[in-house]
Amino acid sequence: MIRKALLLFFLMSNFFLPAGAQENLLDQLKSESKTDPDWKRPTSTFKAVRLINGHTVETRRKGNLEFLISHRFGRVNTGAYQFFGMDQANMRLGLDYSLEEWLTLGIGRNSFNKMYDGFVKIGIHRQGQSKTNLPISIVWVSNTSVNTLRRPELPMNLERRLRYSHQFLLASKLNQLAAIQLMPTYVHQNLVRERNGENGLFALGAGASYRITRSVHLTMEYYHRFTNGNNGNTNPVSFGVDIETGGHVFQLHITNSQEMTETGFIPSTTGDFFNGDIHFGFNITRNFQLRKPN
Repeated sequence: MIRKALLLFFLMSNFFLPAGAQENLLDQLKSESKTDPDWKRPTSTFKAVRLINGHTVETRRKGNLEFLISHRFGRVNTGAYQFFGMDQANMRLGLDYSLEEWLTLGIGRNSFNKMYDGFVKIGIHRQGQSKTNLPISIVWVSNTSVNTLRRPELPMNLERRLRYSHQFLLASKLNQLAAIQLMPTYVHQNLVRERNGENGLFALGAGASYRITRSVHLTMEYYHRFTNGNNGNTNPVSFGVDIETGGHVFQLHITNSQEMTETGFIPSTTGDFFNGDIHFGFNITRNFQLRKPN
């Protein structure tokens, strides 16, 4: 476990520092912030409303409808017979609508377990956009999902099939290149696999984005689950690339999670990222401004 943690730290360190970099990261960020007068008031912290699997603090303008297509393929280490996971794709289709710039409602349908989900996203504070000049953005996200997969041993009882999650998203754009985000999360499952399993689960997520070019960003996302039980589940680990092309944001990533909502990938990830249980996936978004903002 220690070796895996060290490996994750090494990957994250190299994620932020280009080859040959000699300066201390904090000193570098301080020097860049002094020479760049615009970084304290960012127009956006991340490229997209999703980091990889989970949400970012980004919200859209009032009247904006975002169509999100997410794919996750099977595990790469299943080999050539499964075409390295390509034969086992699942997909989520989602619609996010901004009633106000600070209020977004979303719905989605995932082919994995035939899951339906809905969420509400509330912007509480935007970095550099108030008199307090608080250097972070704060957003609240609540998600509900229901598993509609037909199972002979589990009658179609709606209450038992529901899951909920609640999150605070705390993000800061450090400069024009780098942004970080913390995601303290609580997930509740009405039905768990083990008779003595815990219905509630606390987790702390951490994410980051680093700009390579004007249109390309590297991203990472990790959630640490705080639980006393050992039911075979693991911590979600993901790395990705965001590519902006006009009205589209194309996100490519590798992850050990197969589900694509917080109520799924946080409590139910089973793959070991460092043992090759990796899923290739992508997100594609398209925005439509249905009415002019005030």
